[in-house]
Amino acid sequence: MVFLFNIFYQFGDSLAFLLLAAIGLAVIFGMMKIINLAHGEFITVGAYGTVVSGKVFNLPLPIAMAFGVVITIIFGLILEKLIIRYLYGRPLDSVVATWGISLIVSQSFLVIFGPSYEGLQTPMGNFQLGEFSYSEYRIFLIFIALIILFLLYYLFMKTSFGTLARATIENPSISSSMGVDVKNVYTITFAIGAGLAGVTGALYAPTMTIVPSIGQAFIVSAFITVVTAGASPFVGLVPAAAFLGTVQTSVTFFYKSTIGLIAILCAVILIIRYLPKGFSGLILKTRSK
Repeated sequence: MVFLFNIFYQFGDSLAFLLLAAIGLAVIFGMMKIINLAHGEFITVGAYGTVVSGKVFNLPLPIAMAFGVVITIIFGLILEKLIIRYLYGRPLDSVVATWGISLIVSQSFLVIFGPSYEGLQTPMGNFQLGEFSYSEYRIFLIFIALIILFLLYYLFMKTSFGTLARATIENPSISSSMGVDVKNVYTITFAIGAGLAGVTGALYAPTMTIVPSIGQAFIVSAFITVVTAGASPFVGLVPAAAFLGTVQTSVTFFYKSTIGLIAILCAVILIIRYLPKGFSGLILKTRSK
């Protein structure tokens, strides 16, 4: 019993991490086709905003997290208006620009806050099962990740704004000719993606050492999950994260975490080779039969 729970706990922890890491990138990269190499730095902004507001202003953790998310949204809006909006439809240029932004942001945090910053205490507590101790907050993150993904799916797939956003991103010229403010739709959509990255940083801030490179722990997982999810990221994100989480949990359980990371990368290569449209393509193909 304890053995099975331990496996499910590790799988759930991995699933939550992959989903939360990828959920903002699913909007910016998966929908808007902006290859955002600064996604990790968006998460860093959310984490630092949460920790600084909690430490300096002594705000309760939920309010500090909300503050971190707001700061990330503002940061994303500024970047979108100054730089990103000129890169739509230019994926290679977006790689260079966002890579430069990531370097500037990480080095700025290093200069301002130093190589590390005192973090927050992990909320909730631990519970004992057999000889193992488990974090209640980690289990809480699993449910939060699924709830956020459901709300995001509902927003973009079931609401008028979601229909407008998807249509505008798919064909901006036709949308513009029908009176849609294309720039406004792009700005709002990018802000949502940035805000979701901020949510990830805020949620994981109490669980990690706060350093300027904290976003690097998320960026690889985010990209491989979104790429594995396929062309319709909201459809394929959960199965992609579940598959990758299963691979990582299984291999890490018997070997080291480094071997688990190698196993994930190998799994991604195989999926790209045999499922070029990702899990969403497989699901949509199955539905159409």
